Amino acid sequence: MTATLAPTRPTTRTGTVLALLCAAPLLVILNYSTPLILAPQTAAHLHAGETGQTWIINAISLGLAVPLLTSGNLADNHGRRRVLTAGAWLFAAAVLLAALAPNTAVFATARVIQGAASAALLTASLGIMGAVFTGPDERRRATAVYGAMMGLGVGAGAVLAAGLDAALGWNGPYWLYAAAAAALAVAGRLVLPESRAEHPRRADIAGTVTLGLGVAALMSGLTLGRQDWSDPVVVALLAAAAVCSAAFIVVQLRAREPMLDPGLFARPAFLIASLGALATGIAVISMMSYLPTVYQSDSVLGSVETAVVVALWSTAAFVVSLQVKRFNLTPAMLLVLALVVAGAGSALLTGLSDGWSWWHAAPALLVAGAGYGAANPALTRLSIDSVPADRGGMGSGVNNTMRYIGTAAGIPIVATLVDATGTDGALWTCAALAVAAAAGFALLSRRA
Repeated sequence: MTATLAPTRPTTRTGTVLALLCAAPLLVILNYSTPLILAPQTAAHLHAGETGQTWIINAISLGLAVPLLTSGNLADNHGRRRVLTAGAWLFAAAVLLAALAPNTAVFATARVIQGAASAALLTASLGIMGAVFTGPDERRRATAVYGAMMGLGVGAGAVLAAGLDAALGWNGPYWLYAAAAAALAVAGRLVLPESRAEHPRRADIAGTVTLGLGVAALMSGLTLGRQDWSDPVVVALLAAAAVCSAAFIVVQLRAREPMLDPGLFARPAFLIASLGALATGIAVISMMSYLPTVYQSDSVLGSVETAVVVALWSTAAFVVSLQVKRFNLTPAMLLVLALVVAGAGSALLTGLSDGWSWWHAAPALLVAGAGYGAANPALTRLSIDSVPADRGGMGSGVNNTMRYIGTAAGIPIVATLVDATGTDGALWTCAALAVAAAAGFALLSRRA
């Protein structure tokens, strides 16, 4: 089975196509990272409390996690370019809504919609990449550049957030992102080739509903649990998450055309890709997403210094992502190495909440960023290689779903760990999880 590629203009060059495909994750991560720097300013403007600030940071992860599988299947069935351009227009509208939000509820709603639009951009762009870059060498180079955008987006987003906040206020970055999304929609429609699966699958409504309810209940329960884990509402939400997750598994096992083919989990590479994305979301992304808020809340750093922290981490990620194509490692073993390095970086960051030192922080951030930078292209390559050629949207959808479920669940978990054990306790926990996951994947890769 192969992905079908619709005819496109003969003047279209793969370099231009790659640039537009890489613009999608760059825009998504730029937007994702903005509240990491401006959470205190945004919360103050919207009069948000502690729980509201967690939603300001994490609402987009909920929007990303829920529709990723659905958007992947839509892209495979109805055209990846079509889904990408539709996602870009929705992204622009949702970003404008966030910029104009009068309160926390509207802002969080806008961020959830941005997450759904981001899901379309990520799954469709990766699906097109799998269809266009088919040779092993060109795919390795393309996925390295694509993965590098994840690191670049975090650092550039931090710098843009700090700069535009000073010039225009807390919502300054969103005006820029809306314009960029509209430009991507127009350019994508003109330049990108259309591709779709050779044999479309029917929409899995039951799977979409059970997965969406399960993720929403889990994230809500974990977020509210920071206040009181014995609260009946929290207990009910976590129980509902478990029930919906079980229902989703049953639906996928019984469906004739499931949105997530259970048979794929018999492939070691797919299992590593999925669980690796989940571990990266929990142990790496969520920790580095919440850490800037901790440092600002403890008055250790201001917004400009926090932007420098994020920029150091993401610059290392960007540089390493571009260079991993030179490593003679399988994607699975690259992921193992990435998680070990990221775990070491988290461990090195301990001690900074008691007394800040750039001489201590900078090397630790560079190590942590290097681990994240190696993980991104490894996961990108695994998401494409571990599924049949005509299910590229499903592969990227599963991979990104697991990444952002991990992030959506991980941020409230990290916040709870910080409250209970302090920043260092949370960092040590994330470091241990990353290294343990790496050891498991190293054993699993022997079966691949």
